[in-house]
Amino acid sequence: MANRTNLDFVSVQVRDLEAARAFYTDVIGFSPSDEGPENAVVFQHEGTAIFAIRTPMRPLPEQGPLGVGSSLWFDSQDVEGLYERVQASAGAVMGPPQPGPFGKQLTIADPDGYVLVFHEYKGTH
Repeated sequence: MANRTNLDFVSVQVRDLEAARAFYTDVIGFSPSDEGPENAVVFQHEGTAIFAIRTPMRPLPEQGPLGVGSSLWFDSQDVEGLYERVQASAGAVMGPPQPGPFGKQLTIADPDGYVLVFHEYKGTH
């Protein structure tokens, strides 16, 4: 029998935990959990941990985007509203909302340069 392995959780390392917490909470609208270590912020949806930001596990480059070559995708119910909030924040919009493979999508970069894609999912998972 093959050993089946599934992605269970994702966390990204950030340069400034408090600034990242503010961005993901105030701009993106994620809900931080009361649980988790002091060096991380765990975000939850409907009581389940979905994503975390954390202090570096090893030294990070002082400048330039982090997470080059990867992107994180999230379901969203309000791509247009998120587009407006990100434009007014420290994040970077990488283009206006547009049709994508899973419905309308918005691609942004967080203050550390991680690429995030939010889509209004149309169809079934």
